[in-house]
Amino acid sequence: MTDETTTAPEAASEEQAPTPKFAVQRVYVKDLSFETPQGAAAFQKQWQPKVNQDLSTKTAKIAEGIYEVSLRITITVKHEEETIYLIEVDQAGLFAVEGMEGGQLAQVLNVTCPTMLLPYAREAIDSTLTRGSYPPLMIPPINFEALFASAVQQAQAKQEADAAAAESNTH
Repeated sequence: MTDETTTAPEAASEEQAPTPKFAVQRVYVKDLSFETPQGAAAFQKQWQPKVNQDLSTKTAKIAEGIYEVSLRITITVKHEEETIYLIEVDQAGLFAVEGMEGGQLAQVLNVTCPTMLLPYAREAIDSTLTRGSYPPLMIPPINFEALFASAVQQAQAKQEADAAAAESNTH
């Protein structure tokens, strides 16, 4: 009987604090789009390209402990107002995440996972551009940690502003 009482608290403490686990299950291209509206005419011109890059991430819980994270990069290259090409890649991955909650889980899904997906997205973009007879595009490194910290700060500031506005409305 004494053995049961000594092992029960140990088992309970193991259930409360599981060891955090993280694993990449699969990395894949979810969507890829490449458009050259001018076709061959774009190769006949001397142009000074203006590059616009948009970035977003999306997370979905697929099953218990399994998350899909997708990194979407959209690049539009224009000369004056004419679009030379537009490329969009939605690079995704399935990640097994266990033993993490709250801020730690958010950090992994919004920083670690997109950081791992970025090299794959870069390669998909460069490969597609080369096949389209355009020079590869050097996408600069992206600091997902800074982007995440900024988003958290903005969310906190909005919550504080909303709380202050609600408080002032009640008085």
